[in-house]
Amino acid sequence: MLHIEFTTDLGARVTVDVESPAQLLDIQRQYGRLGWTSGDVPSGGYQFPLENEADFDWTLIGARKWTSPDGEELVIHRGHAYRRRELDAVDSRKMKLPAAVKYSRGAKSTDPDHVREKSDGEFEYVTLAIFRGGKRQERYATPRQGTQPTQTSRPAPQAAAPGTRPAAQQAPQQAARPAPRPAPAPAPTDDETPF
Repeated sequence: MLHIEFTTDLGARVTVDVESPAQLLDIQRQYGRLGWTSGDVPSGGYQFPLENEADFDWTLIGARKWTSPDGEELVIHRGHAYRRRELDAVDSRKMKLPAAVKYSRGAKSTDPDHVREKSDGEFEYVTLAIFRGGKRQERYATPRQGTQPTQTSRPAPQAAAPGTRPAAQQAPQQAARPAPRPAPAPAPTDDETPF
């Protein structure tokens, strides 16, 4: 059995058991939809193939896409907003790099030194993910509607009534809500023992 340690969106540490490696990404997606993360962002950000950028499943790392009121598309991860930046290919004597797409933000004074990157000026930034080169990995793509997860122990989704979301999409939101409080017990009468 495998164990994944998640950090919830409120900072609690939770360990989740995974029965087999085939279920690992499904579990990361399930808890990532709640904003839970596993592990720390590596220095320089996560590295993924460029062909995965268009339909990358951000829930794998506990992130989500968000559109600002100004219409700018951002990725939210652990309370920080990362902007999409397209990087041109570099072909010089010192360096050869293919074109890339990077999601990064300005560094803050609270960011550790090992995640800060310097730009040409005095500005520093932190990279969440970079998509460059490589061969497309279907496992990183957002699952298409109607496809079954690889996890065999999970029940098949039920058909939803028109105008409602399927049960599979409701479960993560319901899990995030606290259980309703039970109704208070009636006050004991004089002839009842209060114990």
